[in-house]
Amino acid sequence: MLDSTALDSTRFAALQQAPLWDFALAFYARPGVEQACLTLQDTAAVDVCELLFHGWLFAHGLEARPEVLSGQRQLCIEWQAGVTEVLRGLRRDLKRAEHPSETLSLLRERIKQAELLAERENLQRWQRWAWDADPACLRLKNTSTMPDDAGSWLQKRLLSPQEWQQLTLDEAAIASLQDAFDVLGHQLDPLQRAR
Repeated sequence: MLDSTALDSTRFAALQQAPLWDFALAFYARPGVEQACLTLQDTAAVDVCELLFHGWLFAHGLEARPEVLSGQRQLCIEWQAGVTEVLRGLRRDLKRAEHPSETLSLLRERIKQAELLAERENLQRWQRWAWDADPACLRLKNTSTMPDDAGSWLQKRLLSPQEWQQLTLDEAAIASLQDAFDVLGHQLDPLQRAR
């Protein structure tokens, strides 16, 4: 009997024709996605770049093999902490300035551009990880079945049950996180490619 999760070369070829950056820009522009991503980032420390990576794979009927994902996740966490979050912190600090000057506004805009480039670099690192495995089946597999609820599928890729339990949030914050995953799921569902 054939393994239904074995990597389908047609799906992988389609993935290689669809850069993660292009997917990220299009998906992030969909209604509610930006706010949902920011909610997950600010409330549960979800890495939006990893979220977009999983969404990109999902749109192609693929997923990362969890047993090999942790090494790449750690490298990307280090990049985010050492570069992206530093730039984000600077940008947010400048936004709170009491008397912003034209120069300060220009500086903040340049830092915002640098932050976006840092996120783009992180996405390119995720893309290379998916594309450059030899063979690709060492890192990727078909999704076993396309879930009815893409939001729950995405949530399971980003937050383990233990991580959910470790979040010390009130009921409103938990509901906000669930709403964010629901929005993302609704926006991911129409992006599924014909298989």
